[in-house]
Amino acid sequence: MKGVIGIDVGGTKIAFGAVSPAGEIVLRRTIATHPDDSFDEGIARLSAGIEALLAETGWGAGDIGGIGIGCPGPVDTERGVILSVYTLPGWSNREFAAPMSERFGGTPVRLENDANAALLGEALAGAARGKRSAVMLTLGTGIGGAVLLDGKIHVGANGAHPELGHVPALAEGPECPCGLRGCYEVIASGPAIAEAGEAVGLDGSEAVFAAAAKGHAGAQAIIDNVAKATEAAIWTILHTFLPEIILFGGGIADGHWPLFEAAAQKSLAAATLARDQGVTIARAKLGNDAGIVGAANLVM
Repeated sequence: MKGVIGIDVGGTKIAFGAVSPAGEIVLRRTIATHPDDSFDEGIARLSAGIEALLAETGWGAGDIGGIGIGCPGPVDTERGVILSVYTLPGWSNREFAAPMSERFGGTPVRLENDANAALLGEALAGAARGKRSAVMLTLGTGIGGAVLLDGKIHVGANGAHPELGHVPALAEGPECPCGLRGCYEVIASGPAIAEAGEAVGLDGSEAVFAAAAKGHAGAQAIIDNVAKATEAAIWTILHTFLPEIILFGGGIADGHWPLFEAAAQKSLAAATLARDQGVTIARAKLGNDAGIVGAANLVM
């Protein structure tokens, strides 16, 4: 075996990595996700990406020990099925691992929630390395969450994973597709910030951040809500899991780290009912590599 393939499926981009048996990324590739594609088109794009990666490394299908895939939304890891995921509407409730395995000669394929894969990567080689308990939030197209307890990724009943993007964070916030109002995801994710920006004449989440920095009142109100929602979400997460470290990853948090760090630290400082355990607020270190490394280790 020359290595394994790790794949991180995001709402806008899919990152591929050829990973050596030592856990090092030998080669990376990135393609657009096209979330509105049909399931068959998605499988074809993923397969083409893997084939291109193998061609560049000189590996054949028989040289890889497996393919690990981190994907948004609830997933059934045992059956290799992506469940209801509104960020990839054409992929919901479809068997994913089996057809991918068939395309590559029966190569083992493991599917995992993308946030779980990212935290696994950070625990193995990033900001959470050496920690026995950690929580990671990934803020991008949506808000994913993952929890490490006693050195293991926390999995709930029937294989469910924590949906930390759906922590209630702002009572007066917008309705969420999950059925509640004011979830963290519908306030602080990229699309949520962009949608709020449209109401004040701004196009896209980055335009909102830029306008707020220049004193635009409407944009500043949106960013203030992002900060308030972050404080509320961290309060709940801190008191629920009492982790050693809380990590922020994803494009939104990474691009605007001071905002999220300050909000999280404010919540931490006010948490009088939680024991003072020296909880660390940190920025994820590995970027897209976290999902690749974590996914690869599913089959390593």
